[in-house]
Amino acid sequence: MSSFDPRQVFPRRKPGVTPTRWLGLSIYDPIYLGVDTRGKAVHVTLMYRNILLGGEPGAGKSVALGNIVAHAALCIDVDLILIDGKIVELLPYAPVAEEFVGNDMNKALRVLRKLQADLDERYLHLARTGRKKIVPEDGFRAKLVAIDELAYFTVTVGTKEQQEEFRTLIRDIVARGRAAGIIVVAATQRPSADIVPTSLRDLFGYRLAFRCATDSSSDIILGTGWASQGHTAVDIAPESLGVGLLRAEGGFPRRLKTAYLNDNQHRQIVRRAVHLRRAA
Repeated sequence: MSSFDPRQVFPRRKPGVTPTRWLGLSIYDPIYLGVDTRGKAVHVTLMYRNILLGGEPGAGKSVALGNIVAHAALCIDVDLILIDGKIVELLPYAPVAEEFVGNDMNKALRVLRKLQADLDERYLHLARTGRKKIVPEDGFRAKLVAIDELAYFTVTVGTKEQQEEFRTLIRDIVARGRAAGIIVVAATQRPSADIVPTSLRDLFGYRLAFRCATDSSSDIILGTGWASQGHTAVDIAPESLGVGLLRAEGGFPRRLKTAYLNDNQHRQIVRRAVHLRRAA
């Protein structure tokens, strides 16, 4: 099982020495997810992209989501907006997040409304400058919106009106956010139409499917028709935790085993991220 050792990327420095800016990563950099069946590293670049993660409980969704958030935390050019229905999965990164939302529908809606207003401002800037997408020189920081347990907010908690508003806001942010430098990473168990509307699900260019019980569930995550072509997450053994099928935009599903960060490594990354962001 692959793992990330922060010491390999961030060498030990003398106690009390503030890390220099060049040690920080960038959200424009490829993000390490794990290794493929040939043992080669698998990276994805999420700037100007969105990714949907799905699969059975315990199959590895939250671990993969944590890998992406860990990379973003170490980037000095992106703000984190974390929405976690379970609270505990993304909570370690709260110290470096612009916004952290637990199981609070009212706060989730407030944060998404604020993000939508920011999105409008960014598009107004693009209209004034004549550009098609935000670039670092525009002065707008990238934002990464990580949502764990998406279904908690779309069908479980809150009133029907609040759930519908949540779905509408997320759909708008995913649809327009790419060019504006706003990335959405969402994880849920089975993104069927009653949990994640097709109009929203189809906006995710990248998909990562962990073990599923049926071919239809696998196709819901990867896209219709892939199971009939032999690309199905049903074939993943129950004991193969962290194994999934990654479909990057326009490509074929690729089997990989995601890297695993333990609690201590997450704490190390957060401590380093705090110093990097202060130095930047």
